[in-house]
Amino acid sequence: MITLRNAAEIEKLRIAGRITADARKLAGSLIRPGITTAEIDREVHDFIVRSGAIPTFLGYSGFPNSACISVNDEVIHGIPSKKRLQSGDIVSVDVGATAHGFVGDCAATFAVGEISDDAKRLITVTRQCFFEALNAARSGNRVSDISRAVQQYAEAAGYSVVREYIGHGVGENMHEDPEVPNFIAVPRRGPDPRLAAGMVIAIEPMVNAGTAKIRILPDGWTVLTADGALSAHYENTVLITRGDAEILTRDSNGEVS
Repeated sequence: MITLRNAAEIEKLRIAGRITADARKLAGSLIRPGITTAEIDREVHDFIVRSGAIPTFLGYSGFPNSACISVNDEVIHGIPSKKRLQSGDIVSVDVGATAHGFVGDCAATFAVGEISDDAKRLITVTRQCFFEALNAARSGNRVSDISRAVQQYAEAAGYSVVREYIGHGVGENMHEDPEVPNFIAVPRRGPDPRLAAGMVIAIEPMVNAGTAKIRILPDGWTVLTADGALSAHYENTVLITRGDAEILTRDSNGEVS
C-alpha cells in the first residue's frame, strides 16, 4: 500500500534526509588511498548517532554495518572491512538514518585519487540518470516514467542497468511501496502506479559498464557485476509534489553530493 505523507511526516523525513545526506558527504570527504572501508563505516556510524539518529542499515535483515561500501565491480551491499582503498578505485557509499521514526536513504559513487576517464564517465552518467528520472518524477506521471528515464539515459551512453535491485518507497521503513525499477520490463511485471503529491520514494540508478548481469558473494550480501566491469550507484530520497519533485536527502548546506 502506498502512503501519502502529511506535512508533519514530511518535515520528519526532511530531518532524516538531512542527516543521511550529511553522512554521505562525510563519507565522501574521507575517501582517499590507504583508508579502509571499515574506518569509513565507523565514522559514518558515529556521525549518525551523534546527530541523534539511528543507523538504519545496522542489523537490517542481519546486515552487520551502518554503511554499504562497494568498490569497483561491487554493485551494492558491500560489507565494510579492513580492505584499503587504492588510487584508481571507485567507491559507492550507501547510507541510511532513522530520525523521529522516519528514514532517509541515499548513495553516491566517489573517486579514490586519480581515476580513469572511463570511470569518471560512468560516475557522471550514473548521477545524471538520477536527475533524468527526477525530471520525470511528477504528480500525474507513472513509476514507469522514472524507470524509462533511467534506462534510456544509461543505455544511450553505452551502459546497462541492474535488474535485480530497484528503488522503493521510503517512510517509517526503508523499503515501502511502490517499487521503482530502473528499467522497463517487457512484459511489465506488477503494477505501474501513478505518482501523487505526498509520495516519498528512493530513486537509485545502479549502472554497470558491462553486462547488466550480477552475482552475489557467499557472504550473502555483496553484489558484483558478472563480468568484473565497474559499477556505479547514485540515490536520493525524493518527495513527489504538485510541481517539481523535492530531494529530501540534501545536506545541511542544502547541497546534494
